[in-house]
Amino acid sequence: MQDDFADLAAFAILCESGSFTRAAERLGCSKGQLSKRIRALEVRLETRLLHRTTRRLDPTAAGRTLLPEAQALVRQRERALQSVARLQEEAVGPVRLTVPVSLGYTFFEVLLACRAAHPAIQLDLVLDNGYRDLVAEGFDLAIRARVEPDERLVARPLFAMQEVTCAAPAYLAAHELPQVPEELLDHRCLVNNHYAEGEVWLYHRDHRLGRVQVAPSLACNHYSLLKQAALAGQGIARLPSFMVHEELASGALVWLLRDWRTPSQPLFLVHPYQGGLPKRTRVVAEALSDWFERSRQRLEALG
Repeated sequence: MQDDFADLAAFAILCESGSFTRAAERLGCSKGQLSKRIRALEVRLETRLLHRTTRRLDPTAAGRTLLPEAQALVRQRERALQSVARLQEEAVGPVRLTVPVSLGYTFFEVLLACRAAHPAIQLDLVLDNGYRDLVAEGFDLAIRARVEPDERLVARPLFAMQEVTCAAPAYLAAHELPQVPEELLDHRCLVNNHYAEGEVWLYHRDHRLGRVQVAPSLACNHYSLLKQAALAGQGIARLPSFMVHEELASGALVWLLRDWRTPSQPLFLVHPYQGGLPKRTRVVAEALSDWFERSRQRLEALG
């Protein structure tokens, strides 16, 4: 089938060019190769397509019948190539991405801003804490906390996530501030029970490890709900830094145990391997990367 198309295209270009020399130049081949293609096509069709003289080429009756169809195939191919090139060069078309639930709630406004700046992009966002097969399910992008070995995928570091221990001023007004991790045992703690050891809060400082098994006064599997509970003064929570930099800056939440570091968890931006990404996907990926970079800078500014 590939030879059929190439031979039909050669026939159409030869008729349009009017000579083997000009047609061979357009096709990037020799006159001999072009002649073989036309002859092969005539053999397969079992008919002569061209009357050839030293000065001109004239299609036979069969050639005149075939020519419009061959030309249409060439134009269709050119339109298909142009469509693909347009997707690579313009922010047009669908972008399907999957991210963890809490993360999607947090940066949804960034995706809306990206959509407003590029209205020809069609966003399809799936919030899911489970593992999704990007290739089989047709996803263009994903944000993941871990990356399984998969030669079909490309992953690049996006952000080093660190949890911030925090509480609202209303809660702290009625309770003493914890100075060391062990004092969390005397507090109402808000725990993410999505993780197997969600009740075990780890800290480190000056090569010293603090391991506290807190007693949760509230547990759920959604960081955004834990954030709401913390803002409502229900207790102390450990929340991803990218979720709380605005609240820390405004004073709506207070950063506790600031001298004690929590374990860092890398986040990755993942996409199926396909050579160069279409511009529509690059635009969304860059918007996410910029947002995480701004989040990192804001947290650093808080000290």
